[in-house]
Formats: sequence, C-alpha cells, structure tokens
Amino acid sequence: MPSTRETPGPRRRRRREREERRQQILDAARQLLFRKGLKAVSVSQIARQAELGVGTLYFYFRSKEDIFASLQDEGLRLLHADIAAAAAAAEDPRDQLRGMARAYLEFSQRQANYFEIINYFLSAPEVLFTPTVKRHIDNHGRKILQQVAGAIEGGAAAGLFRELPAYRTAIVFWGLLHGLLPFRKMRDTLLRGEDHQELLEHAVDRFLDSLQAGRP
Repeated sequence: MPSTRETPGPRRRRRREREERRQQILDAARQLLFRKGLKAVSVSQIARQAELGVGTLYFYFRSKEDIFASLQDEGLRLLHADIAAAAAAAEDPRDQLRGMARAYLEFSQRQANYFEIINYFLSAPEVLFTPTVKRHIDNHGRKILQQVAGAIEGGAAAGLFRELPAYRTAIVFWGLLHGLLPFRKMRDTLLRGEDHQELLEHAVDRFLDSLQAGRP
C-alpha cells in the first residue's frame, strides 16, 4: 500500500510560498505606510496593493496594526543581530561601542526600508500600537540598549570608564547615534564639505571621552 505521508519537497515549497505571500503583504504595507501614514491606510488598501483578497490577508495577519508591528519587529530583530555581532567582534569596550555605532550606520544604509520603518514609529507623535504589541516591540529595543549597557558596564569594570548608570548612558549613546543618522540626507546642504561617517565617528569618540575614568 503506497504511503500517504507527504514528502519534504512539497512541505518546503508551501512554506516558501507562505513566506513569499507574507512578504508580499509586508512590502505593500510598507509602501502605503510611507505614502499615506498608518491611520489613512486600510486593510483593503493593503490587500489591493498586494494584489490579494482581503480574506487572504487576514489568513496571515489579524489586523492592520499587526502588519505594521511585524515590519517594526522584523527590523528590530535584524538590527539587534547586527549590534550583537558587532559587540562580540571586539574585546575592548570602547571598540565594542565604536563597532555598534558602525553597525547602526551600516544597517541604516543596507536595510534602509527597515530603518525608515523604525524611524517612522519612533518619531510618531502618538503611540500607534496596542499596549501588548508595544510591549513586545519595546522588548526588542530594550535588548539593543542592554547590549550597549553591557559594553559600558564592561568598561567601568575594567577601569576604562567611570561609574555611571549604564542603561541610562546607553540611552544617551543611542540617542546620539539616532539623531545623527538622518543628517546623511543633508550632505549637499548642512553637511557640505563634511563626511557623514567621519562626523558620526567623531561624535562617538567624544562620547567615549566623556566616559573616561578620572573625569569629573
């Protein structure tokens, strides 16, 4: 009697097709988000942009907010992986912080769509997700800050940095990086004659100077 068990090939193909369909929806949502803003976008508009039926879209996502939260979630997961790899690539806490700064700059260039998604929700004047979804997304951001805080704590333990509240200092460091990254768009105006990457590295070095042990 022939076996009724499904072979791995069709299963893999269906998984790949589901992931491609899911990405199709996220790509459509991303385009509409930047064009119209979250409140002006509807599930039916996303479905039309993705050339899918509304029922198909609901098979993959529970709501419009779920779709946009998935975009934010994916971006933060990728960024956290890059930051963790940069921290693991150096032993000196100062080089870890420099590496994490470079990783964020490179992420903003290599993963420009995800960077714009993260920036969009960070700069929104109001909270756009339910408390449960926001806690889930914030947890990814917290992991990134904890990675930075770990380098700061390591520097203090080695006598390189003075004792400071590590997590709060990590927030300041990340705010410095995030604030400088959009200046890349001003290379022909405000930054004419300046190299954006060199400016970012200069800012990081001055930040590290402020952490040095022995400073008041």
